[in-house]
Amino acid sequence: MNSMKKVLFSVLSFAFLNLNAQNTPLNLIPQPVEIQQTSGIFTLTKATTITYNKAEASATAEMLLQKISVPTGLILKAQEGKTGIIQLNLNDSPIAELGREGYTFEVTPKTIIISANQTAGLFYGIQTLLQLLPKEIESKMLAKAVWSIPAVKIKDYPRFSWRGIMLDVSRNFFTKAEVKKYIDDIARLKYNTFHWHLTDDEGWRIEIKSLPKLTEVGAWRVPRAGHFGDREVPKAGEKATVGGFYTQEDIKEIVKYAQERNVTIVPEIDVPGHSMAAIASYPELSTKKDPNTFVNPGSNIADWYGNGTFKMRFENALNPSDEKVYEFLDKVMTEVAALFPNPYIHVGGDECYKGFWAADAGCQALMKQLNIRHVEDLQGYFMNRLEKILEAKGKKLIGWDEILEGGISPKATVMSWRGVKGGIEAAHLGHDVVMTPTTFAYIDYNQGDNSIDPPIYAGLRVSKSYSYEPIPDGVDAKYILGGQGNLWSEQTPTLRHAEYMTYPRAWALSEVFWSQKSAKNWDNFSKRMENHFDRAEVAEIGFSKAVYDAVISPTYKNGKLILEMSSEIADLDIFYSIDDTMPDKYSSKYSQPIELPDGPITLRVITYRAGKPIGHLITLKRAEIERRAGK
Repeated sequence: MNSMKKVLFSVLSFAFLNLNAQNTPLNLIPQPVEIQQTSGIFTLTKATTITYNKAEASATAEMLLQKISVPTGLILKAQEGKTGIIQLNLNDSPIAELGREGYTFEVTPKTIIISANQTAGLFYGIQTLLQLLPKEIESKMLAKAVWSIPAVKIKDYPRFSWRGIMLDVSRNFFTKAEVKKYIDDIARLKYNTFHWHLTDDEGWRIEIKSLPKLTEVGAWRVPRAGHFGDREVPKAGEKATVGGFYTQEDIKEIVKYAQERNVTIVPEIDVPGHSMAAIASYPELSTKKDPNTFVNPGSNIADWYGNGTFKMRFENALNPSDEKVYEFLDKVMTEVAALFPNPYIHVGGDECYKGFWAADAGCQALMKQLNIRHVEDLQGYFMNRLEKILEAKGKKLIGWDEILEGGISPKATVMSWRGVKGGIEAAHLGHDVVMTPTTFAYIDYNQGDNSIDPPIYAGLRVSKSYSYEPIPDGVDAKYILGGQGNLWSEQTPTLRHAEYMTYPRAWALSEVFWSQKSAKNWDNFSKRMENHFDRAEVAEIGFSKAVYDAVISPTYKNGKLILEMSSEIADLDIFYSIDDTMPDKYSSKYSQPIELPDGPITLRVITYRAGKPIGHLITLKRAEIERRAGK
């Protein structure tokens, strides 16, 4: 190749790269406030330098180095200054629009400049930078890639101040290392709150030094296999060997790890109900004081009546009429408050059965003393006592929306979980509210067809989570702190499965809580989500692909069984059979509602894209189709 051809080739190559860069989809989750692609690309090389303009940004710079060094193999250094090729700059004069967590981000062919008012903004700018790099940046070993980023200008800041994920470690225990990994992954999605559900009927997970039996007894249950809720209760003399807990040193380490990633940990000590593990440790905390109270291994300990009411078969609520209970709570909250520097302690307050209270002479005497007629009002008395205990330790009370039923003080913050009604009521009463309704935010629910995912109480597809709007109509937005996804762990025994249940729904909710309402677009998000499937594969993070499965919706119309089918992803084809053949792209293609013939048919459904199978094969017998149609 002569010199003129070489020059021409170089010019054409550069032009092609620039054209490609400007047309490269920027698959960012959550979507920034403003984003503009410009001309050119930036490429990481061994000559790339990293600077930070103020000493407090050094830890953030080191995090960036740690993340990029392994997959790229580049040995880079970060130092204080203002002349680096990658610059992390804290603004000398804060930009009000960016707030504490916002940032600006500019990539040119020569530099990357991330600016923010505080280190939280720099941290989130780094997460955007990492998402713009090729998926191989997620590798845990040296990877081959062209480490290029398209030139772009971004301005970004969150819509809500509370962007949370809850992890239940009571029903199944997760190790310190697993909790840290989970926090790390949600922080990269710009979540800033980790709600840590530490106590429940199935296990007490936090060391309380003044009450050692809470972990000596309450952290352990008898071994059981099988579906949660169907397991045998403990047998006489059976050893409790399954479980675990976090020492106070473990918790300090995890809190520090979260703080480094701009994540606040909100601990939950669930009372007065959901306290079976505490009562197994100290039976005197209950009304019956039964020394045979056990830590629940996943047995059915309640009868549920389908309308939200229930009856406990075993006592799992603290006794509100016993002063020793408040002494117990004071000891617990003294140690919890010292471990967690955030303003809040979550006290649960949900699903508290009052039947044992109603039958107790001490509770009846307290009701008479308080001049209250309904046993339900004892929870309000309990919560007000508990709130004063927390206030004495400089903490705010936050609880599930049932705390409203007892007339809690206006200073308490409410988590609305039973739909949005509780949140609306709380906001109208002047409470701060975190919106986390089952209908959009319970990420322990099935993600796809019930015949594919392991069975659980209900279903929640990722498109439904994405459609959520946290500010209800008619509510003053100033009372809505934000929202949260909740992962209860009854059916989540491993971290891998916790990830499977969390993603992609936590990707969807991150955009609900961070991005502007006007930016939401399901078709656009779904394309970015699919790109993140590839990135999660490289990162070895578990996730569900239920979004590719058909949505099967049978109904009865004029006495006929009608089958409607759809898909969450727009460009999928649905093929089906009802003649005991295996469906493929040559089978009947769904295009309009089908009237199913009489007879013992079996429906088989599969989705394709571009001529290739992509979803699970779903198989439903007629009886199941009829059941779903409401027969």
